Amino acid sequence: MSIRPSNSPPSTQFSLAELAKWGSAELTATGSTPRLDAELLLAFAVSKPRSAVLAYPEARVEPEVADSYRELISRRGTGVPLAYLTGSKEFYSLEFEVTPATLVPRPETELLVDLALARSSELAQPKILDLGTGCGAIALAIKQARPNSAVTAVDSSAAALEVARRNAERLSLDVQFVQSQWFEALGDEIYDMIVTNPPYVARADLDSSPELAHEPGTALDGGRDGLDEIRSILGVAGSRLTPGGFLIMEHGHDQGGAIVDLAAAGGFATQETVPDLAGLDRALVAQAAAGS
Repeated sequence: MSIRPSNSPPSTQFSLAELAKWGSAELTATGSTPRLDAELLLAFAVSKPRSAVLAYPEARVEPEVADSYRELISRRGTGVPLAYLTGSKEFYSLEFEVTPATLVPRPETELLVDLALARSSELAQPKILDLGTGCGAIALAIKQARPNSAVTAVDSSAAALEVARRNAERLSLDVQFVQSQWFEALGDEIYDMIVTNPPYVARADLDSSPELAHEPGTALDGGRDGLDEIRSILGVAGSRLTPGGFLIMEHGHDQGGAIVDLAAAGGFATQETVPDLAGLDRALVAQAAAGS
């Protein structure tokens, strides 16, 4: 295999195995999963599943496809999230379209769906609000698992809502989408449950990850201490819940104590943080007082 400059693969025909090896080497210095990323991007470039890339390593690749792959590897090397390059991300066993207008759904956020389903299991037709829906991942995962629920999903970004609507249409899931800055456009509606993954990254930390720089700042920036938007939500959410209703909120691993205090100040009867699979504080579960 002839050697070319490090930022471009050979332009002649080479095998899937050779290109995957080249791509992995290019990403070694900039990513935590270089081989996986290289294989997924190669599968995307050749319009085949990753299993085909692994099963037929000797298959030859046309020069123009290798050129497309080179561009994908180059962009991934600058920190562009893999999901933005392929245009999709799996969440709760569903495939979602994602764009730079939406946050990339994280595996740890699936905990919110688990908690929402568990806390709403005894309600015949739970009325659920997803605040800051982005690509619609949380709202649509809940609707898929609980078809009898009435789910409303809001976002302040019109571009994000367009992506969420496309995901809902492709998945044939009936969710109401509303453009709103948190509760502002929702009138006097109240809900059995509010689920939200708000911005909670402290502003000083936004530059710490190359990938975060490519995602929408409004979905990440929680202000100086990461709690600005959380304070806004917790100051109002209790009045938007039915008696005994639940608020389920994702937060940073080091914010649990502060958020429990904010929930108590917001009038919630009970508050607890729930750890993710890594054992890190990840989600607030707060319940409104019964009969309030």
